[in-house]
Amino acid sequence: MTPGARVAAAIEVLDEVLAGANVEQCLTTWARSHRFAGSKDRAAIRDHVFGALRALRSCAALGGGMTGRAVMIGAERAAGRDPSALFSGEGYAPPVLSAEEHDHQPAPLSQGEALDMPDWLLPELGRSLGADLDVICDALRPRAPVFLRANLARTTREAAQEALASEGIAAVPHSLAKTALQVTEGERKVAGSCAFADGLIELQDAASQAILEGLEIRPGMRVLDYCAGGGGKALALAALGAKVTAHDINPARMRDLPARAERAGVRIRQSRNPAADGPFDLVLLDAPCSGAGSWRRSPQGKWQLTQARLDELCVIQARILDKTYEMVAPGGTLAYATCSLLNCENSDQLRDFQARNPGWKMIHETRLTPLDGADGFYLAALTRE
Repeated sequence: MTPGARVAAAIEVLDEVLAGANVEQCLTTWARSHRFAGSKDRAAIRDHVFGALRALRSCAALGGGMTGRAVMIGAERAAGRDPSALFSGEGYAPPVLSAEEHDHQPAPLSQGEALDMPDWLLPELGRSLGADLDVICDALRPRAPVFLRANLARTTREAAQEALASEGIAAVPHSLAKTALQVTEGERKVAGSCAFADGLIELQDAASQAILEGLEIRPGMRVLDYCAGGGGKALALAALGAKVTAHDINPARMRDLPARAERAGVRIRQSRNPAADGPFDLVLLDAPCSGAGSWRRSPQGKWQLTQARLDELCVIQARILDKTYEMVAPGGTLAYATCSLLNCENSDQLRDFQARNPGWKMIHETRLTPLDGADGFYLAALTRE
């Protein structure tokens, strides 16, 4: 496919996404209906689509409208390129720019447009990020790095790095976590690598790894991963020697966990009723949240979030805290985590929890943002006085 044809395909996908469709499903459907597109074509189209979604409002303003075509015109202008070069009408490229599109002069960007954030969220973002608001929002626009976790149950970080290098995948240690590797070359080879198939590595953001290091995991420690999802943190905890029980309100989310645990060489018990299996030395609550700290990976979530949904998430988070603290053994730890940057989902939740449940004291708190080099994450650890 020519560069222009790739942009035309991105426009097609973006129009469906802007109409409310899921971006991953749209990309999959497009690829299945265009079998002629090679892997490099699909990767380029995906990059176009996700790049536009990360900077949707500014691209729409620069392009003159909230359509796939206008957004891609704006993306070219944002990159300092003349969109006429790709919008040529030749072959499968998008039609040439109209006079109106060519002459479009955008008004000065509003704060929400300049930061590529929803207007309604700006007050909470400002309260949560303070003087770092602009620079953090800017850091959420580029493509996210690819991070791996060296599985200490099977290898060391250095040995995992060497194994990856032997397959043409360059990775360097990252300072956020002792197990973290950042892929610098060959990232699309990772999923098909022997290092992955042999359980030497797992895909996991460095910040997600870093927050676990603050929990001082001991071999034999009884741990409940209450909102386990796909089980990434459960696998990391088990690799450190913890006896891990995984639970999720939707067990289907954990369907791949047995195979992942076998590949990683660890054992993880799944439970539908963890209250009956306790108490635990550590209860980890990786709570449902807005995902604001990982919006460069899942940018559609930024535009789908509403005030009503954020309020609902805060209620869910509070309920989970109140439901699970009794599962903590005497002297044990209750750990609350989100991949959010918003105080209403983080420090405010812990303040309100302590007000409702006197006797719990904060023993550890970590707040990471994309300025630290990975996703945004929050972790608070509490114990009963």
